[in-house]
Amino acid sequence: MTCRKQMTLMCGLIGVLIASTSAVWAIDVNLSSEEAHKALETGRIPMEKANSQDEVKKVLQQASLETRVGADPETDPCGASAVLRTKRYRLEAFGRQEAAESKKRKTDVRMPEEFIKKVMDMPNMEIEVQLCGDDEYFAEGALIELQQGSKRIKAIDIGKAERGRKNETNGPAYRSRFTALFAYEQFDPTASSVFVVNLQDGNEIRVPAEFSKVK
Repeated sequence: MTCRKQMTLMCGLIGVLIASTSAVWAIDVNLSSEEAHKALETGRIPMEKANSQDEVKKVLQQASLETRVGADPETDPCGASAVLRTKRYRLEAFGRQEAAESKKRKTDVRMPEEFIKKVMDMPNMEIEVQLCGDDEYFAEGALIELQQGSKRIKAIDIGKAERGRKNETNGPAYRSRFTALFAYEQFDPTASSVFVVNLQDGNEIRVPAEFSKVK
């Protein structure tokens, strides 16, 4: 085998490995029943082990961090970020609910299969955007789109922004949040992306999102 052929083969293998890695770590749009139940277990086990309010709080905080894009609230409390409520996120939340109800009733509680199937069949991903501004109504009427290269994807629905709460950290005076829905069929769940928020005062806020690191 010539050197050129060896290099070509090696590049091809690297490409396959990269593609495989991307597929494994990208947002899961199509989950099997086995994967769905494994996600439930992933959410259930840490909550079963949590024996105090502080431990429960840590479990819930970790769950949000795993699907958060944009600013890290630990280092930038008022930076713009978004929590992606993917199918796995919702199933893991079901798992935590199973654990909480099981402790409360002192018997194993499991979600009905029809609930699990509804999550598996969800056509849209919900995101919760969190950002800061200078007055309590700064996020009212905000618009959002998802940019992937030259592609611009509009949200199919945008929830009403909550009234800003006083910000206790450095930076703008108020923090607010709102939700938006994006159809799975309209975006690439493996692509590097940016959520672009346009406020009524003309300001634009960009939230980088590396989908390949989110399930």
